[in-house]
Amino acid sequence: MSTGLDAVVHGITIHPVKSVGGYATAQAAVEPWGLAGDRRWMLVDAHGTAVTQRERPELALSSAATLPGGGVLLSAPGQEDLAVEPPEPMAAVGVMLFGKKFKAVAAAERAHEWFSAYLGAEVRLMHLDDPARRRPINPKYALPGETVSFADGYPLMVTTLASLDALNSLIAQGDDPGEGPLPMNRFRPNVVLDGTEPWAEDAWSRISVGEVSFRITKPCGRCVITTTDQDTAERGKEPLRTLARHRLIGGSLAFGVLLVPERTGVIRTGDPMKVLA
Repeated sequence: MSTGLDAVVHGITIHPVKSVGGYATAQAAVEPWGLAGDRRWMLVDAHGTAVTQRERPELALSSAATLPGGGVLLSAPGQEDLAVEPPEPMAAVGVMLFGKKFKAVAAAERAHEWFSAYLGAEVRLMHLDDPARRRPINPKYALPGETVSFADGYPLMVTTLASLDALNSLIAQGDDPGEGPLPMNRFRPNVVLDGTEPWAEDAWSRISVGEVSFRITKPCGRCVITTTDQDTAERGKEPLRTLARHRLIGGSLAFGVLLVPERTGVIRTGDPMKVLA
């Protein structure tokens, strides 16, 4: 097993709105359900079902940044920037993500109108008002009481530069090397590590990053979003074609690992990463 003694945090990214572009930061607070401000907002359709880049790749061209107090600043081509504050306390309504129903609170009407105008379809922006109790983690991988934000399933996702380099090497040897090399933003990680061996993360079960320790639940299974160029919203076949050939793990096309914090704290770029188990 790689000890990770020379590994450090290369980058930290927060995505305030699920499936919308995020921003890099030099440090982030780790909360039980993820990085502070990460994926606390989500778009839903008229039926309350999540709307993501899976269905609307043009969401890659929009972006969101956190504002003091938990709000977000929204930007998108052809739209004026819009600041959205967290909604006032009100009755939460049901939303659906990956077939599971839980509750969230609707943002102000102008936020719905802004995203609906951008996408050309009726959508609503929802806020996860109480992440401590709204959405439990899959009990197969969770301890009692552990919850998650609007992230796909687990509080954080970590990738490594070495594994990306290895993946890009495999793409270069494949059917259409012109699709590579791929940038890390295709995978939308929270934390990127430098200084590991390629695929070393497959063997980890616990790590620490700076002052915070994490339990690794499983490899991250990848979806069609990874085939979406985050700068153009155009889609190709990579990396899923190459992952299917070389990284089929437990029935999923794996890249990166999914983490649950064991304690809260602050992580920073340059922090050392250590393999604990």
